Amino acid sequence: MSGPALPADQRPFDDTPVHTEDLPDLPTRDRNISVEAWIEAPDVVRSSGIDIGGVRVAFKRRIGPWLLWRAGPARRADARYVAVHADDLSRHHTFRLFPDGAGDGTGPSGVRHTRFRAWKEDLLGRL
Repeated sequence: MSGPALPADQRPFDDTPVHTEDLPDLPTRDRNISVEAWIEAPDVVRSSGIDIGGVRVAFKRRIGPWLLWRAGPARRADARYVAVHADDLSRHHTFRLFPDGAGDGTGPSGVRHTRFRAWKEDLLGRL
């Protein structure tokens, strides 16, 4: 599926079944791949939106060996990001983003982050 780039909150969800190895490296700009479509999805990702209003969970991109998923809206919203290691789906880290722009999450280094960018850099091992 490919089409014009759409703002994140306007992209339709694509529930076409997909395996881990077929998740794209870069963000999809015309749709959101739903967690329901991910055949091997661990519970930590499937349930990541339950406590924030039952929002849908979408695949965002690969960051190094990590698969990045988001539950909730993209900007100034109540959302949770979950990074799952592509080679070991039991390894995961989360980052919570709050409506006021504050954030909280621990990366693979064990360091606690309040900025989303720093958390993503931790996923890449750049700390």
